[in-house]
Amino acid sequence: MRAVPGTPTVPTRDRILYAAAELLRRQGYAGTGLKQVASCSQAPFGSIYHFFPGGKEQLADEVLRTGGAFFLALYRQILAEAPSVRDGIAAFFAGAGETLRATDFQDACPIATVAGEVASTNDALRRATADVFESWLAELAGDLVTAGVAAADARPLAFALLAQLEGAFLLCRALRTTEPMDAAARAAASLIAEGGAR
Repeated sequence: MRAVPGTPTVPTRDRILYAAAELLRRQGYAGTGLKQVASCSQAPFGSIYHFFPGGKEQLADEVLRTGGAFFLALYRQILAEAPSVRDGIAAFFAGAGETLRATDFQDACPIATVAGEVASTNDALRRATADVFESWLAELAGDLVTAGVAAADARPLAFALLAQLEGAFLLCRALRTTEPMDAAARAAASLIAEGGAR
């Protein structure tokens, strides 16, 4: 695990969030300790409770929501640069595969990593992951409607596409190959075309 650069230009709170996000993405909630977050962020241990008085749960909640907003912004940027929704989603899947390869299959979706772990044990964090997923689904469904998919079909199609992406992350990490992501991207393209997207 690489430490977050401790330069004076990066505020302590931001370093803590960045380090926690990276640790949660790679190790999950139970596997991430606050001492490890402090070490990786090059921040005094007490500063975690200064910025996050609710401790690990509050820190994780903010990491999930901030990370969800970041990935939504990334999706919007990729889609804005693509000639069509289908091309934009294909580029998003391709980028996910590139990230997995570049990080030796360690960096996957932090939201799904935590969601699968806490869904039955921590309702506050389950709600945080649900809120993030809902924001992604709403954006994706709206884009599909704009691209010509019937409104009644857009949300079910958004569910299918998101499930393919998150399932592919899981399989890629376990199998240590991007073959599942490539297959999911092809299946996503077919579903989008069948849905009537232009």
